[in-house]
This record gives sequence, structure tokens and C-alpha cells, in this order.
Amino acid sequence: MNSIYQYFRAIWYGFSSLWKGMMLTGHYLVHPKKILTEQYPENRDTLYIPDRFQGEVVLPHDENNEHLCTGCTICEMNCPNGSIKIITQQVVTPEGKKKKELDKWVYHLGLCTFCGQCIDACPQDAIKMSNAFEHSVYDRKVLTKVLNQPGSKLKSAKK
Repeated sequence: MNSIYQYFRAIWYGFSSLWKGMMLTGHYLVHPKKILTEQYPENRDTLYIPDRFQGEVVLPHDENNEHLCTGCTICEMNCPNGSIKIITQQVVTPEGKKKKELDKWVYHLGLCTFCGQCIDACPQDAIKMSNAFEHSVYDRKVLTKVLNQPGSKLKSAKK
């Protein structure tokens, strides 16, 4: 007897849930000005994207093609899924000392979960999150990016 009661009770809850959904649909059908759906991509010019939106990691460069990344690889170590690969090289300074320098900052956008742990971990604040959100491509290889620009170098310390 108890199982029959639970069976009909589940049917009743199913119909009541369906009725609530149909009432909401009917309400929006009668009041079209309250519809919240954005007509993307037609509204691309008027689209508002909040500043806190995390779209992808970028390595900002100034007008002299200089960046703040020292190649310490802390962001790479903090990335939970390995979407960052920092490639460094040893260079000899004019004083004759060996110094580690950034060669390539490789970012795999297809692997990134946009968690921001790399941004939080960077001691130099060299990397930021951009508002870019259109990442649809036909080839996955396009999602692998080298973030440091050709010929870029470390910004010299202010004296």
C-alpha cells in the first residue's frame, strides 16, 4: 500500500512541477518585455562584460615591448591542470654572471579552467586575466598561445 502511495505522489509532484514551468513559459509569452535572453552576436556592440570576468590569461607588455615576468615558474607550479609552460634560458650578464631569462611563456587555453591561481601566485603581478570570451575555433592548435611577444624583454627595475 505504501509503495502505491509513493508512486502516485511522485506522479503528482511531476505534474505540479510541469505546471509551474508551463505557467512561467506562459507568463513570458504574454509579457515579452521581461525576457532576459540576450540576442548574441547581434548585440555585440552593446554587450556589457564585467571587469571581473576571467576570460584568458595575458602577459601585458608596455610600449617598449617590456614585461614584468622574471621566469620564476611559480604560476606554472600553481596551475592545477598544467595549462602553463614557462621555458627559460640561461644568459650571461655583462658582469659575467649567469641569469635565468624568460624564453617562451606558453599558454594552453584549451586546458585552462580559468581558476586564477596563476594570477594570485605571481609575485611580480606580471600576468592578468582579460575579458576576451570568444574562443571558438576549428583547430585546437590555435588555442595554444605564446604570450611573450617576439623580442620582448624584462622591464628594468626602477632606480
